Amino acid sequence: MKTRTFLKTLGLAVLLPTSVTVAQAQSKRPVRVIVPLPAGSSNDFATRVLTQQLYGILGQSFIVDNKAGGNGTIGTLDVLRAKPDGLTLMCGSNSPLAANVAFVKNLPYDPLRDFTPIAGVTLTNHVLLVKASHPARTLAEFIAYAKQRPGKVSVGSSTASVRLQIATLNQRAGIQLMDVPYRGTPASITDVMGGVLEATLTDPGNALSQVQGGQMRALGVTSLRRNPATPSWPAISETLPGFDFPSWNALVGPAGMPRDVVQRLADAVAKARKHPDVVAALKRHGSTTLDMGPEQLKDFMAAETSKWVSLARAAGIQPE
Repeated sequence: MKTRTFLKTLGLAVLLPTSVTVAQAQSKRPVRVIVPLPAGSSNDFATRVLTQQLYGILGQSFIVDNKAGGNGTIGTLDVLRAKPDGLTLMCGSNSPLAANVAFVKNLPYDPLRDFTPIAGVTLTNHVLLVKASHPARTLAEFIAYAKQRPGKVSVGSSTASVRLQIATLNQRAGIQLMDVPYRGTPASITDVMGGVLEATLTDPGNALSQVQGGQMRALGVTSLRRNPATPSWPAISETLPGFDFPSWNALVGPAGMPRDVVQRLADAVAKARKHPDVVAALKRHGSTTLDMGPEQLKDFMAAETSKWVSLARAAGIQPE
């Protein structure tokens, strides 16, 4: 009898440390962070800046995996199929996490149901760029130029949210820009410089390098007010009042992630956002931090989804 009791106790003693050891071991396994846009995009940049700090904070490796295509749905679905154990995450922009609801017909996921919100990462805007030799030197001149060439002025778009920005420009300025879809902003920038496109909407980081290099000209930023990182670039709203399209990135995981795992990651992201190296790197890229935890991000995603659907309907855009 004593022998049986001893063996049972020994069994419990073995089981308890083992379960803790497995959890600890899992927390040290590499985390794959999917980016649903190509390398070189602002989404990719923000993810790499963040994961560098998370490695130091958590002592855990983070592998950035770029999976572009399908308006972000290809990479997004890869996340949703993963186990909700915190080892597969996504740092996504507002397109897969909100705007796609308004643009993608029969969207194969629900951003409010199929994700676990973890933390906000960055907040920025897009920039309307033309080649440095383009005849339009201001947004007003670009609008006048487009009015003389209805349906012939091409603008590259790499996400669903940029599509809506182009549609809203058309609506408010009374022009007919031709939206040309791209898998990512680097390719659209190359085509503007090569004369294939007239203009593109890209992130401030890519825009800064091109403008400072004398290759391209910035006509306006899409946020309601000027970006502090690029104060000489006017806001589009200065010509078209009320034009306001900020861009953001956030960290999410599959639905059903354990609360303690979510909080551990959220706390680490909050710490990373405050690191001077992160703040400085984002500023150089024309971005600031999006300071949100799991619950704030959940509410924010719901509000953003509703906003994009309303804007798309107002612009007469139907899901495709």
